Amino acid sequence: MEAGDTWYLRPGQHLQYHGWDDEYLVYNDLSGDTHLLGAPAIEILLALKPASATRQALMALLKAEFDIDDVELEEETDALLEQMKRLYLVDTIAC
Repeated sequence: MEAGDTWYLRPGQHLQYHGWDDEYLVYNDLSGDTHLLGAPAIEILLALKPASATRQALMALLKAEFDIDDVELEEETDALLEQMKRLYLVDTIAC
């Protein structure tokens, strides 16, 4: 994944979710599927709801919200973005 990649919430995704503790049920408007996601994933989705964001910006968001070292931060961010891309919640525009 490239640092300058721009991520966005897939068009038509209304981001319906319900959470408790650090787990969230997220309904995918596009596929009709429901997913169980953690707090870092929902933070990324909420950040992408109003506008697209770069991978760097999303990493900075997670760094500010969660106690995570830089190496783990990069790996976690990339894993979350790839997982949510496979679930058709987000997509990327490579720059």
